[in-house]
Amino acid sequence: MIPTYTPELFSALVLFAFATLITPGPNNTMLLASGANFGLRASLPHVGGVVVGSSSLILLCGLGLAGVFVAFPILHVLLKWGGAAYLLYLAFRIGTASGIGAKATGTRPMRFWQAVGFQYLNPKGWAVALGAVSTYVPSRAFLPNLAVAILVIGLIGAPSCFSWAAFGVGLRRFLDRPAVLRAFNITMALLLVASLYPLLSELGPSH
Repeated sequence: MIPTYTPELFSALVLFAFATLITPGPNNTMLLASGANFGLRASLPHVGGVVVGSSSLILLCGLGLAGVFVAFPILHVLLKWGGAAYLLYLAFRIGTASGIGAKATGTRPMRFWQAVGFQYLNPKGWAVALGAVSTYVPSRAFLPNLAVAILVIGLIGAPSCFSWAAFGVGLRRFLDRPAVLRAFNITMALLLVASLYPLLSELGPSH
């Protein structure tokens, strides 16, 4: 079977990918901080892990994982709150980093498989994956259409991730003073915490 995307739906998928992948979020915030603290080369496994992990998450949602959450909503709630707790831990690690480079910070950049695994704890990642599958993948010829969606999101996500890490590298020359670096890392930590707002509002009293 061949994909059955209409030009309108395909354009909507592309716009969805741009809007969700290029805008600030947990992944992009951490990539920016990683580029600034560890450099581009050391951050490349992180970049690759985000792309591969996001693609695998969309694939699993398309193959039925979303149905598991419908049948057992508590699993989705537990996963979201577990991801939120891990994001707070990462924000703490970023906010308390005190130097540039692994030796200076006492930490190291996120490894490939860590970045892959993080996608399954990332609330925005779940929102993107579930939204892509439920809204932008036609049911007719579903698997070929799912492959197209994964390819489009991957082709947009990869340069976006690379750009955020590279932007962090560009900031390194401005972060040579400890006070400036500390302010930057604290800001990145606060942005990472702020990225949890959609999760908190979704689970707020009005719902």
